[in-house]
Amino acid sequence: MLWEYGSETRRINAIVNAAAKTRMNDLRFLEKEIEKWKNSPIRRDMMVAERYYQGDQDILYRARMVIGKDGKLEVAKNLPDHRIVDNQYQKAVDQKKNYLLSKPFTITSKNKQYTEALKFILDKKFMRTLKHVCGDSINGGIGYLYPYYNDEGILCFKRFRNDEILPFWADEEHTELDGFGRLYLLDGYEGETEKTYEFFELYSKNGIERYQVEGGHLIPDILHPSDSHYRIENVDSNGKRVEVAYNWNRVPLVAFKRNTKEIPLIKCCKSLQDGINLMVSTFENNMCEDSRNSILVLVNYDGTNLGEFRHNLMQYGAVKVRNTEGNGGDVKALTVEVHAENYKAILEVLKQALIENCKSYDTKDNRLTGDANQMHLQSIYQDIELDAQEMETEYQAAFEDLLWFIDQHLANTGKGDFEKVEVEITFNRNILVNETELIQNCNSSVGILPMKVILEKHPWIKDVEETMKLLEEEEQKKLEMTDPYETAFEQGGEPEDEE
Repeated sequence: MLWEYGSETRRINAIVNAAAKTRMNDLRFLEKEIEKWKNSPIRRDMMVAERYYQGDQDILYRARMVIGKDGKLEVAKNLPDHRIVDNQYQKAVDQKKNYLLSKPFTITSKNKQYTEALKFILDKKFMRTLKHVCGDSINGGIGYLYPYYNDEGILCFKRFRNDEILPFWADEEHTELDGFGRLYLLDGYEGETEKTYEFFELYSKNGIERYQVEGGHLIPDILHPSDSHYRIENVDSNGKRVEVAYNWNRVPLVAFKRNTKEIPLIKCCKSLQDGINLMVSTFENNMCEDSRNSILVLVNYDGTNLGEFRHNLMQYGAVKVRNTEGNGGDVKALTVEVHAENYKAILEVLKQALIENCKSYDTKDNRLTGDANQMHLQSIYQDIELDAQEMETEYQAAFEDLLWFIDQHLANTGKGDFEKVEVEITFNRNILVNETELIQNCNSSVGILPMKVILEKHPWIKDVEETMKLLEEEEQKKLEMTDPYETAFEQGGEPEDEE
């Protein structure tokens, strides 16, 4: 078997048991799974979400249509056809991502050595990578981090694109992995012809199996053969340097979910984003369509059939009518006005609906004007805060898995066994606050709450431990500068004369 199977609830076990009845081997099973994954709705939603975030939206492929002579729709080739993207979806994704992760998270542990080791590994580069993964989890419902060692033997974490990962979950709740596949493309040359190659890597507790995909079939990758998770260079008994293969005791992948159901944000607002684009584009077309501001009415000219009537009306802006009284010909104009307020009202409704469905916030909210108190600010951020709380619940669970790899790394490199040491990861929200009100509350709490608790709530404090250290140093300097006579009287004695 490719990897070790578990309980009957496991999805892979059920599939393999069903496949065994038809004698489908493991390689053919993987080929079937890859084919199914490529065309799955989950992967399609991920790719649509990324496309919309980049601004490549459906409105760009929508041609302006008019009614043809036969009464059917046809492409209008002589009318303005502006296709405008007002990317409110990207704004919502960035708001949610930066609300949760724009500020560094706080690492708290009673073991200072462990805290410093975590800060060294989970540095600013890691934060940048984590923000990319957060964008994936918002866009596609889930994001992935892969632990690996670089050429210098340093533990690093790489972002895997979520549309490349085929996960094999061990349970229905998607909390444990039996393994996963990575399907990706690489550009290269076959002779002098540029070609795109497709590769598939299967990760399990037993290592990595690498294949090239040709015509829907898996062929072992000769250039990059199967291997262990990582290799460490050791010195054998003869003094020779040799590489020793090692595998993690877990599947090397950490999943960061947006919510329990792994629902992409795009599913909450795609139709609203399309409606916004359509309204803006239609308004632009109507404003630029100068020749359509008037419909000409031709009196005492022969009419035509209804198909041609609708076609001429849309294409030429003219209507032929007959005067039964036999009067002479005439030309009149029916003016068609474009009411900008109507478009503005519809756009406002659509944008507000998108904000509510995405659980983001409106930066132009009227409650932000004037002297907004903390209660007003909290009500504005209520929806995004609720969504962030659910994301944090999933991220805290993901960090437990991530810390397991760090703990193993620290133990293997002789830096200490911290597996049983408790650590807390605190996400610092990027929320607009009324600093004056918060500082007043902190001052009012002095003598009631411990100073450390007060400092954690102070809006200007980034590192509580560092701030407390600075306060202690200032207090020590004050004591050193105190008049010795005052110190002596406080202690109930007199200062000794210096010889």
